[in-house]
Order: sequence, then C-alpha cells, then structure tokens
Amino acid sequence: MLTRKQLDLLEFIHNRMKKEGIPPSFDEMKEALGLRSKSGIHRLITALEERGFIRRLAHRARALEIVRLPESIDGGNSGGFTPRVIEGSATTPPRSAIPVVSGGSAALPIMGRIAAGTPIEAIQHATHNVTVPGDMLHNAGRHYALEVKGDSMIEAGINDGDVVVIHEQTDADNGDIIVALVEDQEATLKCLRKRGSAIALEAANPAYETRVYRDDQVKIQGKLVGLIRTY
Repeated sequence: MLTRKQLDLLEFIHNRMKKEGIPPSFDEMKEALGLRSKSGIHRLITALEERGFIRRLAHRARALEIVRLPESIDGGNSGGFTPRVIEGSATTPPRSAIPVVSGGSAALPIMGRIAAGTPIEAIQHATHNVTVPGDMLHNAGRHYALEVKGDSMIEAGINDGDVVVIHEQTDADNGDIIVALVEDQEATLKCLRKRGSAIALEAANPAYETRVYRDDQVKIQGKLVGLIRTY
C-alpha cells in the first residue's frame, strides 16, 4: 500500500528522471510536495525503499533508482501490480517490524536527543518513557532510548525524528552503530571503526565526513539494538 504522499513523490521522481535523466534534489522534492522540512522527504524515501519501489545507491550524489512503478503511474506495465493508495498516516510496517503487544513490552526512558550529524550536547536525564517490544531487548543489561536529530545515518535507515533503542555497554565491535561520547562533552550516533589506537566515527551519508579521534577521546555509551519510527 502507498499513502498519497508516497505516490506523489514516486511520480515526481519518475517524471523528473524521464525528463532530465537524474532524480530531483531533496529540496526540489520538498518544494514539490509542499513539505516544510527535508526530514519528511527522508521518511517518504525510506518508506518507498522498504516497499521495493526505489533503491538508494551508496556514495553517489542524488543516488536514487526506481525499481518498479505502480499501475497508476506506468499505465499498466508493472506486471499486474495494483497499489492501494490510502489517505492519512496508516502504512504497512516493514517486514522486520515487531508489534508491541500487551504483556510483551517494556517501558524505556528517553534520555533526550542524540545527533546523527554534528554532535550535540551529551545525554543528561530521562524526559519521558517509550514502550518497546520485549523481543527488541537483550536479556541482560540496561536499555534506554534516544530521539534522533539529523540525517547523517539515513543510509542505515535511521531518519531525523526516529527513536533508537540502545543497550548500555562500554565496548562494541567494528561496524556496530553506537552512541559515542566525544571528549566527555558531545554525544553522537555513528558507526564504529577501530583503527589501532584511533577510533573513527563513520556516518551513513556521503555528505558527512568520517571523524577520527584518539581512543581516549571517545567513550562508548551503548550499542543500537532497535529503532522506532512514527509515520
């Protein structure tokens, strides 16, 4: 199923690529759909990707590829696929989504906002709670949640406004997405790369550079174990 906004965006991208050979920029998408921020476009792009209509290509500018189109756009050449366009905010959840059911959930404190972009202030204190599926949590250890600010992790499927679930731990493996406290002042959400006595914090967005620190400048505060998205 597609929402009206998802269908409008897919059609806009398709028409622009037919006309100019390249996808529109996020600013152009935002203007065409009448949205106030690019974070809304990021969410729509992620939803279209999860439903198999588009594909994001790594390390390329405007890296979008249309995989398939609904009949309402391609005139019936989509192999019999007929989308059901729905109004409002209801969406089909991703295949890996875990339902929150009574008796199988846990309340976690949201400890403020975490930067997926330029680091912001360190985690301070709980602001409120969020309910998450129990299957999302490790059997041992403390968990907490953070609201994501920024777009540096969009290619890992983490958008501005998402809530990430973190398992509190002081070490992690290469490739893990972690909460890193930089020089005891700034907290950020990044992919961990250990390079000898150095630690690299990698974004999942080619617009952001990898930041490299001495290992004594970075403290691992936890590892990403889940994500909650509101459509």
